[in-house]
Amino acid sequence: MTLPRRRFLHLAAGAAAWPVLPRVAGAQAWPSRPVRIMVGFPAGGATDIQARLMGQWLSDRLGQQFIVENRGGASGNIATEAVARAPADGYTLLQVVTPHAINAALYSNLGFDFIRDIAPVICAARLAYVVVVNPSVPVTTIPEFIAYARARPGEINYGSAGHGTPQNIACELFKMMAGVNLVHVPYRGGAPATSDLVGGHLHVIFSPVSESIEHIKAGKLRALAVTTAKRLDVLPDVPTVADFVPGYEASGFAGIGAPKNTPAEIIDLLNRELNAGLADTKIKTRIVELGGTVLGGTPAEFGTILTEAIDKWTKVIRFAGIKVE
Repeated sequence: MTLPRRRFLHLAAGAAAWPVLPRVAGAQAWPSRPVRIMVGFPAGGATDIQARLMGQWLSDRLGQQFIVENRGGASGNIATEAVARAPADGYTLLQVVTPHAINAALYSNLGFDFIRDIAPVICAARLAYVVVVNPSVPVTTIPEFIAYARARPGEINYGSAGHGTPQNIACELFKMMAGVNLVHVPYRGGAPATSDLVGGHLHVIFSPVSESIEHIKAGKLRALAVTTAKRLDVLPDVPTVADFVPGYEASGFAGIGAPKNTPAEIIDLLNRELNAGLADTKIKTRIVELGGTVLGGTPAEFGTILTEAIDKWTKVIRFAGIKVE
């Protein structure tokens, strides 16, 4: 698949040039009624929590309710299609997360084109995964784990929230770069996979920090490394995978998108207000607790993050031969 990188970046950077004249009057009064933030995953997870943080901030700042609507299913594709088909009037937004970059390479028959149909607004945060093992696995570092796995090719299993999920892709990148043979055990969600890891039925998971940190603190799981380029404030003593596998990086992201052709005035206002929210101490602290690093920035910068992620994960998916069921 050839990704229209230049066209997407032009879309993000040139929002002012979009044809918005028929909507200018409405945009000036925006928001005059509640706004929906569509989240393609169940309530209670890190994606949902961050959407609600941003929604509450916008509600307080702009005087209208920003309501999170969870429409789960198909790795976020159901919610994405709903936003792609929504009127471009600023009243339907999308919580954009890592699976959106993965899905662009994983699915060939979607009812939308993410690059074409969703305009980036802001990337709120980078999200980390942490490599966690059951304490029964006799390793405490990534080099020890690599040696342990190489001595047992095909005997070490790793869990994930399912085929094509960020945990699956992050571990496949590790397998590719570290030269190890691990067996994938997909689950219907991250929680049951984590439960089985705690119970000793799995060896390792590349887990979202929010799903594993309490188990790490309780000593039920052992953290070997984080997948981001830098260490995390919430796990300061845990090294990065890249400390031992040079060049490895598998961070996620969370941000906001809108239907294409949403008036530039609305996107600019959202971007400005959300950047202000990301500077708020309470919001920053909560994002860090979830294993994130606050970013912010312009729509164009988010566009670059998205296209680079799509390029990267497309290569991993093709190399690993990952297919959805």
